[in-house]
Amino acid sequence: MARIVLVTGGSRSGKSAYAQHLAEAHPVPRVFVATCPPVDEEMRDRIRRHREARRGRDWETVEATVDLVGVLEKTPEYEVLLVDCLTLWINNLMYEAQQEGRQVHEDEVEARCDELLNVSAERSGAVVFVTNEVGMGIVPEHPISRKYRDLVGRCNQVMAGRADRVVLMVAGIPIDLKRG
Repeated sequence: MARIVLVTGGSRSGKSAYAQHLAEAHPVPRVFVATCPPVDEEMRDRIRRHREARRGRDWETVEATVDLVGVLEKTPEYEVLLVDCLTLWINNLMYEAQQEGRQVHEDEVEARCDELLNVSAERSGAVVFVTNEVGMGIVPEHPISRKYRDLVGRCNQVMAGRADRVVLMVAGIPIDLKRG
């Protein structure tokens, strides 16, 4: 049964670097599951910097904007998976739903998170998830922004509820919120 770790925090708090550090404490093989689509030049540059941080450290990279469960099911040979990040995954789910003329609701996010956690628990090794803590600021002005905040909040609650360990990153400092 895999150890499930959730690393959360604000933007630029050191989440990704810390999650990579945790994942690299496990034996290889390792896979980095990237959820960020390269939508513009600035995002492509961010993706490039993340790849460079893993270069020469025995990482494979899989890009998966929506089907995280499928990736976990198709990669049983990896001892550790690092999924970065759930926040973009929620964004991608919302975008996909919009393209299909529907909306994503909290119960769908909860069900997808439960499925993701169930598949994660069936693995050996560890699965490390990165997410942003987006609900600590002001209430967003626009309905779509409030919807996004609510969906990410639901995702984070479900994932943290079943994770073995939850780490909050603040200014590059890890704070254990839950340690199983």
